[in-house]
Amino acid sequence: MSHKQSLAIQLKLKRASFSIDLELDLPLDGITAVFGPSGSGKTSLLRCLAGLEHAQGYIRIGDQTWLDSGRHVSTPTWKREIGYVFQEASLFEHLNVRDNLYFGLKRVQQSHGSAGLNEAVSLLGIEHLLGRSIQSLSGGERQRVAIARALATQPKLLLLDEPLASLDVARRREVLPWLERLHDALKMPMVYVTHAMDEVARLADYVVLLEQGRVSACGPLTEVTCSRELALAIGEDAGVISTAIVVGRDEVHHLAQLLFGDAKLWVRDQGLVIGQTVRIRMLARDVSLTKTVQEDTTIQNHLPGVIESIDTFLHPAQAAVRVRCGREILIAHVTLRSLQRLELRPGSPIWCQVKSIALMI
Repeated sequence: MSHKQSLAIQLKLKRASFSIDLELDLPLDGITAVFGPSGSGKTSLLRCLAGLEHAQGYIRIGDQTWLDSGRHVSTPTWKREIGYVFQEASLFEHLNVRDNLYFGLKRVQQSHGSAGLNEAVSLLGIEHLLGRSIQSLSGGERQRVAIARALATQPKLLLLDEPLASLDVARRREVLPWLERLHDALKMPMVYVTHAMDEVARLADYVVLLEQGRVSACGPLTEVTCSRELALAIGEDAGVISTAIVVGRDEVHHLAQLLFGDAKLWVRDQGLVIGQTVRIRMLARDVSLTKTVQEDTTIQNHLPGVIESIDTFLHPAQAAVRVRCGREILIAHVTLRSLQRLELRPGSPIWCQVKSIALMI
């Protein structure tokens, strides 16, 4: 990818019990999710991008250089055009919502900043909160205000450090749709740190998997979710995330039909529009394998394919089987005993039975 269209990163950062050594070339559009377990270096990477950690290497965003340690270049944080959203909404308790938002505009021209602020307030649906005190806000409302403040300056890069981690399940469900709205409405690139796979599934376009400060896997969401590295990192929640097109509807049974590669799938109808492209997630534990198509079963979705690979997974008794179904990949978790009993190996033709498909809407 052209350097003018990417966020190019090469960093080395050493601490007493931890180090980062990575190189990335990230797209300057959509959301890049940085995923991994606690202690893998996710927040440290974000802090390096913001200039809050002093690492060796380089950071180039488009045609701007923020860091080049070889040339002794290091742009201070306040000169980097970034918005930063922390795990806890860092708002001023003595100011109301409106004043908290305007506080973030002090380093931009007022005319330019006001337009950005108005757009952020509208996108995040917080117009009715402007006169409220910070103490009166719920956790989800606080985070929406914090995100709006970060967006108000119209930064070149928005950094989000596990913005939902401090929220309970109800508040997370409240904020996620607004983050999806930002994803759809903004051209601004975002780097989103999380250890929650459901957030990756709903928001990410590009995924970086970090383990012990190193890049274990990196690429578009639909490719990385098929990788063995991410499957091992996720464990029982491993599965593929892809897109499909709504092509039909069974109004009697409240089902919608999706075109997934060359196959058709049935899912619960949630008011989908014919021709609409949707994101779907199929967990490996919800995929079973059979040598012949089964008609006398309650499972409605059957996809023919060919086994690409078989890997031991999590436990010596269990295997992760990658199956190519036309242009798409599915993953199934099955026992090695079952594979041996059915004499299945790479290259074997197979049918995938998909018990459940989640719509990421």
